[in-house]
Amino acid sequence: MPHQLPPLNALRIFEVTARAGSYTEAAKELNLTHGAVSRQIQLLEQSLGQPLFRKEGQRMVATGHAKAFAREISAAFDHISDASRRYGKNAASKVIRINAPATLAMRWLIPQLAEFRARHPATEVRISTAFSNDPVLKGSFDVAIRRAPGDQTQFEVAPLFTESTTVIASAQLLKGRALKAPRQLEKAVLLSTESRPGDWENWLSAAGCADLRPMQILRFDHFFVTLQAVVDGMGFGIGTFPTLATDVELGRLVTPFPQWQVQGSAYFVLVPRDSDKPKHLREFLAWLHAAGARAEQQTVVA
Repeated sequence: MPHQLPPLNALRIFEVTARAGSYTEAAKELNLTHGAVSRQIQLLEQSLGQPLFRKEGQRMVATGHAKAFAREISAAFDHISDASRRYGKNAASKVIRINAPATLAMRWLIPQLAEFRARHPATEVRISTAFSNDPVLKGSFDVAIRRAPGDQTQFEVAPLFTESTTVIASAQLLKGRALKAPRQLEKAVLLSTESRPGDWENWLSAAGCADLRPMQILRFDHFFVTLQAVVDGMGFGIGTFPTLATDVELGRLVTPFPQWQVQGSAYFVLVPRDSDKPKHLREFLAWLHAAGARAEQQTVVA
């Protein structure tokens, strides 16, 4: 079906006006008259069926609804501008857009990127994040990383690595506490994640403590929230490796029972089949898969 779009020139002028804060400032930026800006805003308001600005003194001020609309329009223009640079005849920038689950991006991918930048300083890597339990691939990207392979008719899919899980805690929480056996967790607070059901049950079963009942269980909606609670010393969590290996190496986390591990999720690299595969993207993919292979060779750090 054809796109039902408002007048595009009016949209452009509206975005500038909302950002500039007044018709007068927008007219200066666009090199138009105040009246020309006003007419385009009126045209857009007619198309949308509601006002976008209200008069306050001598100024026209964007409504709350208009400000929210302007933010989305601005993001759309940024996307169009980025696509024009990347696909235009004179496009020369080397930009790779990665979309990855928030925890994986923050705890594993970003710490690894220093190595890639050292090898390929002219290539810019931009990272956007998604909730790990959201299977929908939204937005524009060159590479996505997910815990499921997705639609393989639309994407070229390759495995990145498979995680293992074990108990994690902050060093401060374990200070003065000698933990020798998993059964001692009966007197502890366990931190659980709604988006990763069964993590504790699977680990306790592997450790021979399937019947263990802790002092308290606190549940959080997403893993990166649970992880912050662990770092802050609120209780024990189930951590994923090699994703959290750097946190253990730097002393932010400890693994009191590294000998008991459970296989976790597999991560996959997804690349749109119909996208261009320039040299800098191929270089990044080769580096990413090599980094994933090295990560999978790592064991949980004690």
